[in-house]
Amino acid sequence: MSAKDPIDDLPSSLGELIRKQRQLAELPMRQLASMVGISNPYLSQIENGLRAPSEQVLDNIARSLGLSPEDLRLEEDEETESDLRAAMKADRSLTAAQRRALVEVYDAMVAANRARTEG
Repeated sequence: MSAKDPIDDLPSSLGELIRKQRQLAELPMRQLASMVGISNPYLSQIENGLRAPSEQVLDNIARSLGLSPEDLRLEEDEETESDLRAAMKADRSLTAAQRRALVEVYDAMVAANRARTEG
């Protein structure tokens, strides 16, 4: 049995990122929903990728988790890139280290392009 690849633990969607951050903060879903001012079912739908939060809700979620709203928006923008990331993570013809390296290089290129267009 092979060891689990840590890259497989990276969130691949905004909802997954919110869930992981909520879990890291040790906040029950009901508590975060209350802090944000939304219903528990709505937060569940966001975390499961069934609904996209409004800008205001996204800002409130970020602040309640101790993040900047921009941190979650960057992840939201990256959702369109998740198919490529998923393909890189899933390619078992590469070693775990090679898959991690591919994702790191890809992320560096995307970040460089963002910095160039934002700067």
